[in-house]
Amino acid sequence: METVQPESVGMNSAQLHRIGDHLRQQYVEPGKIPGCLTLVARRGQVCYVDVAGKSDLQRQTPMTCDTIMRIYSMTKPITSVALMTLYEQGLFSLSDPVHRYIPSWKNLRVRKSGSYPFFETEPCKRPMTIGDLFMHTSGLTYGFMHATNIDRAYRKLRVGVHAPGYTLKDMMDQLAELPLEFSPGERWNYSVSTDVLSYLVEVISGKSFDQYLQEVILDPLGMIDTGFNISPDNLSRFGSCYQRNLSKELVVQDDGQKSEYVDRSLYSGGGGLLSTLGDYQRFCQMLLNGGTLDGQRIIGSRTLDFMTANHLPGGADMSQFATGSFSETSYQGVGFGLGFANKISAVQNGFPASNGSFFWGGLASTLFWVDPEEDLLVVFMTQLMPSSTFNFRGQLEALVYAALDPD
Repeated sequence: METVQPESVGMNSAQLHRIGDHLRQQYVEPGKIPGCLTLVARRGQVCYVDVAGKSDLQRQTPMTCDTIMRIYSMTKPITSVALMTLYEQGLFSLSDPVHRYIPSWKNLRVRKSGSYPFFETEPCKRPMTIGDLFMHTSGLTYGFMHATNIDRAYRKLRVGVHAPGYTLKDMMDQLAELPLEFSPGERWNYSVSTDVLSYLVEVISGKSFDQYLQEVILDPLGMIDTGFNISPDNLSRFGSCYQRNLSKELVVQDDGQKSEYVDRSLYSGGGGLLSTLGDYQRFCQMLLNGGTLDGQRIIGSRTLDFMTANHLPGGADMSQFATGSFSETSYQGVGFGLGFANKISAVQNGFPASNGSFFWGGLASTLFWVDPEEDLLVVFMTQLMPSSTFNFRGQLEALVYAALDPD
C-alpha cells in the first residue's frame, strides 16, 4: 500500500511509529491477539500502515495488508449508506412505519412478562419507524446479549444465525412472531435493526441486498475484496478468528480454511461482510470526502452530514438514553445518528478525537473512525472476539492524536 511521508500531511513520523511498537509489545508478542493492521490517512493520503503478527497462529501465516477479515458490525455503516441512497431517490421517509414495507410486522407488541413461547404482551405506544431501525431505538435486540427473556428467545430460535438456505426474509418472519423489548423510540438498544435495514433495501430496490451493495457501493469504490462469502481463490488470504478462553489463551472461533463464510445465503447488513484494510479505507475516505471518491459519487454530502449528526432526543449522549449490556462504543460523550456513533464531547468521552468525528466497530475488535475537523481517518483490524476485551479505540486515539503537528 502506497504511503506518503507523515510530515507532508501534518503528522509526526516518530509518534506514529509508537502505534506499532505499542501494539506489538502489549498485544501481539504476549499472545493477546494473533496480529493486527493499522492505517492512518490524512488530507486524502495514507501516511501510516503497520502490519504485525499472524493471520493464523496454527499455520504461522503472516498478517498482510490484503488479509481478508470478518468486519462484523463495521458492515452496519455500509448498509446504512446503501439504504440512504434510496432515501435520496425519495423512495421512503425516516418516519415511515416499518410495517408499510414488512406487512407481517403491523401488529408487533411489547413484552410485559413471561418467556418464550409464553409471553404476556401489550401494544406498542407507536409503530416502529425506519428511523428507529437506523438509530437502534426499535425495541429489537441481539441474542448474544444474555440479558433478557427476549434475547433468550432469539438464541432459542437462532434468529439471524447462518444456516443453509436461511435468508433475510426468514429472519423477518421470525422477528414478526416475537415481542419487542420496549416500545419504539423509548430507548437505545444495540440490535438486529440494521439487518432489517438490509431487508428494506431488498424490498424497496427490488434487488437482493448483496447485488444492490455490489452495484451501488462496492464496485464504484473498487472494494474488490469485500463481500459476504469467501471464494476458494481467496482462502489463502482469509485470516482465522480467535476468542480468549478462561485461561486467557487464544482459541480458534472460525478457521480461515474451514470457514462458515462459504455459500452463505444470509446477507446480513448488521454484521455479515468480509473486507480488507485497503477496501475499508476506501469506504472511509469516501465518507471523509463527503460521499465521493475518485470521481464516483456514492451519496450526497448533506445526506452524509445528516446521517453522522447526533439524532438522540434532546441532544442526549448514549449514557442518558442507552440500555443493554453491549455495544461498539463507550457511552459518555457519544451520540448516535443514522448508522454511526458520533463524538459530541471529547472531554466527557475521555479520548481526544474531535467533536463531530464518527465511528463504529466490529465484534472481532475491528474499528474505524472518521474525523472531518482534522481531515483524518483511522482503520484498525484484528480478529479477536469479543471487541470489549481490550480498549483499542481509546489507546489508538491517544497515540494518533499525539502525532498531529501544530498547524
